[in-house]
Amino acid sequence: MALEITQFLLSAQSPDANVRTEAEANLTRFQEQNLPSFLLSLSVELANDEKPIESRRLAGIVLKNSLDAKDAVRKEHLVQKWMEIDISIKSQIKDLLLRTLGSAATEARHTSAQVIAKIASIEIPKKLWPELIASLLTNMTHQDRPASLKQATLETLGYVCEEISHEDLVQDEVNSVLTAVVQGMNLAEHSPEVRLAATKALYNALDFAQTNFENDMERSYIMKMVCETAISKEVEIRQVAFECLVSIASTYYEKLEPYMQALFELTSNAVKGDEEAVALQAIEFWSSICDEEIELQEYENPESGDSEPPNSHFIEKALSSLVPMLLETLLKQEEDQDQDDSIWNLSMAGGTCLGLVARTVGDAIVPLVMPFIEANISKPDWHCREAATYAFGSILEGPTIDKLTPLVHAGLDFMLKAMKDENNHVRDTTAWTLSRIFELLHCPASGFSVISSENIRQVLSVLMESINDTPNVAEKVCGAIYYLAQGYEDAVPSSSLLTPFLTEIITYLIRTADRTDGGDSKLRSSAYETLNEVIRCSNVAETSRIIEHLLPVIMNKLEQTLQLQIVSTDDREKQGDLQASLCGVLQVIIQKLSSTDETKSIILQEADKIMTLFLRVFACRSSTVHEEAMLAIGALAYACGPNFENYMHEFYPYLEMGLQNFEEYQVCSITVGVVGDICRALDDKVLQFCDGIMKHLLNDLGSNELHRSVKPPIFSCFGDIALAIGEHFERYVSYAVTAMQQASQICAQIDLNDEEFMEYGNQLRRSIFEAYSGILQGFKNSKPEVMLPYAAHLLQFIELVFLDRQRDESVTKAAVAVMGDLADALGPNTKLLFRDRAFYIEFLGECLQSDDEQLKETATWTQGMIGRVMVS
Repeated sequence: MALEITQFLLSAQSPDANVRTEAEANLTRFQEQNLPSFLLSLSVELANDEKPIESRRLAGIVLKNSLDAKDAVRKEHLVQKWMEIDISIKSQIKDLLLRTLGSAATEARHTSAQVIAKIASIEIPKKLWPELIASLLTNMTHQDRPASLKQATLETLGYVCEEISHEDLVQDEVNSVLTAVVQGMNLAEHSPEVRLAATKALYNALDFAQTNFENDMERSYIMKMVCETAISKEVEIRQVAFECLVSIASTYYEKLEPYMQALFELTSNAVKGDEEAVALQAIEFWSSICDEEIELQEYENPESGDSEPPNSHFIEKALSSLVPMLLETLLKQEEDQDQDDSIWNLSMAGGTCLGLVARTVGDAIVPLVMPFIEANISKPDWHCREAATYAFGSILEGPTIDKLTPLVHAGLDFMLKAMKDENNHVRDTTAWTLSRIFELLHCPASGFSVISSENIRQVLSVLMESINDTPNVAEKVCGAIYYLAQGYEDAVPSSSLLTPFLTEIITYLIRTADRTDGGDSKLRSSAYETLNEVIRCSNVAETSRIIEHLLPVIMNKLEQTLQLQIVSTDDREKQGDLQASLCGVLQVIIQKLSSTDETKSIILQEADKIMTLFLRVFACRSSTVHEEAMLAIGALAYACGPNFENYMHEFYPYLEMGLQNFEEYQVCSITVGVVGDICRALDDKVLQFCDGIMKHLLNDLGSNELHRSVKPPIFSCFGDIALAIGEHFERYVSYAVTAMQQASQICAQIDLNDEEFMEYGNQLRRSIFEAYSGILQGFKNSKPEVMLPYAAHLLQFIELVFLDRQRDESVTKAAVAVMGDLADALGPNTKLLFRDRAFYIEFLGECLQSDDEQLKETATWTQGMIGRVMVS
């Protein structure tokens, strides 16, 4: 039975906090005590045109929030609650919502459309609201229905298509929806509001149109309507029509051939002369075509010369007209675009698309772009110089090194001089182009680099001078230094050309990180990220002294952050960001210096001071810092080995805090990884902390609140703990293995159509195998028989994974390794098990055929282990 709740809804929006709080409490109480009546009362309120718009607005919001939530666990709970409501009340609510689509108030119609879609998302997959589509379509087929009702109906159809899967509707329903939507786009029959709603609905319904796109007539009719709509008088309608074309480009690429000439003209006119919002979508259409063709090239079979599905080479065919059109857009910069990297305008979109075209056609783009660069690079107008530089930077990925080498060698000197250009835009884009050159054409390890012992000094002197430029330019310069350093990573152990300049580079980067004029720019974090890369990629034999001198400098800076005056939340945030950056630098220094026995002593001497600093940082309570500090502590534990025990009692409360941090799940995940680092460092000395650690890990696995991505690392962590404490793991084994068996059942329910879930399933399976491996190896020398009761289940799980033909290679490696561990640890006890499950012979055979040397090696070892058991 619906109740009068207008006053509560109005009071809940009162400026008086007391009135507001009391009204909110009353609404919450009503919701908790009688949900069906509460939802019905909200629907009545929303449907009633006599009620104030303020109370109807809030009724709609509360109704929507009672059916849906961002958090998956909460959403599942709300769906369950809706399903428990009596069918007659649900019918009343749905009827009221459908009636509201005809309301005089735009806002009520809009909200009702959203709520109907939320209910549809729950009920249509379960075949519980079969009449919905038909009743919505009735609104469209009756000529006398008002335009506002048709607009609301189309909006509802769009939302419903967005919420459900194309498998949830039968083809007849899909056909009817598409017919209604495409007819709603008809210029002669409908108002702009109706046509806009129809075009948006088509955008959401395109996934449903697979069968229709197979039919030439139906496809051509849809394409004709979209193309006509793309030249409507109204900007917003044109924009959404082009959004439909972008979606069609990626969903129905292989069906586009007959329409490409018309689509080129349509997009070309939009890029050259339409409003920016429409032109951006027109460029996006070509970017989508590039994405499709780049992906198709990756799947092409070089032996047979054909590709599946076929590549129509649209970009190649349109190249001579498409490239000049994109180059024109580069000249349409905005005056302040260099100050804000998040800005998206015509020239940014054009440059991005040009880069995708270069990746699609390779060498063929170079002769089309070089004349533009040469004609514009020295012109007095900065727009021309910047566009030429942007064009050059955009085409560096795709063409072959042979094609680019002479151009880059000729252009590098020019680029270095352009870093002194009078215009900020030009300097900004030049710095970005240099970073692209160093990223893509500087690889000393493979014998190719634009940097040589002859030009390194000049390059670095320009970069060091330009790092003092405005924050936006300085940030791009940091990027250039980052890639310059990265190029030498694989060139080590041979000497790095950067070594003689390392002290100078580090000094400049620290000075840049200390700049106060960065404001909201990412300059400080860029400077620290670059510093990390410079240290990480340096040759430790040549640079250990320099890094040793850097250590106290960074420690000192971190200590200074602990004395900062914190007055506002803004202060607290800035302090947290700075501490996170400095902890990141310390982590890299610790890893670098502890990578060789000669330099590890430097870290050991400073370990007490470093750990004290980290513990003080933890007291500052900021999640970004906790992540970085945890990672740094993991590195320190690895460096200190068994001596890390000295810090465990003080550190343990923070470890517990991290393992219980469900809200900031990344902190929790990193903490689980650090537990693994500590186990490897302390071995059995970790035993005294294991009861607490295992309790938290098992709680984490049992929690519905914790993000699922944290669960695989927990299983891997069981393996680390078991390896560290050996036979003492016996007290945890039944709990750990039960959790692993439950998780292996989740793996059996993986939906092969859900890429994200498949990826998660692979992580889960890999980590379960890693856990078993660690536990088996941990018991091997003392109490292998503890694992006997679980051996059959493990083999059964391995067989299930073997039968999955889409399994990831890393899962295959982990499965084969654990099979060997099983035979190795339990010996003759596994003879009967292996005899009963002969699948292992085929599995090993498959792995021994692999091109992956590591997998072959593991399979050979496992074959030996099982062979030993079978002859015992």
